[in-house]
Amino acid sequence: MALRNWFSLPVVRADDEEDLVDPQAALREKCQAKGHIESLYNKYQECNDRVNGRSKTTETCMEELFDYVAELDHCVAHSLFSKLK
Repeated sequence: MALRNWFSLPVVRADDEEDLVDPQAALREKCQAKGHIESLYNKYQECNDRVNGRSKTTETCMEELFDYVAELDHCVAHSLFSKLK
């Protein structure tokens, strides 16, 4: 029995009283309101609408998506780690 307790995995439980909120989601919402990130999102949406409006196209919106996500993550990274416990 002692050997079994030695190999058991730790169990992590959240406090029931505390509502857990993902700080990354809150920071992403805050960063999306910034002008340059909002304009990158609008460029991505315009490209997405254009591609979805065509029946045969080889165009993808990967470049616009990567630009938007990279800038959003860069904005979030400035303050995310200071909010983690």
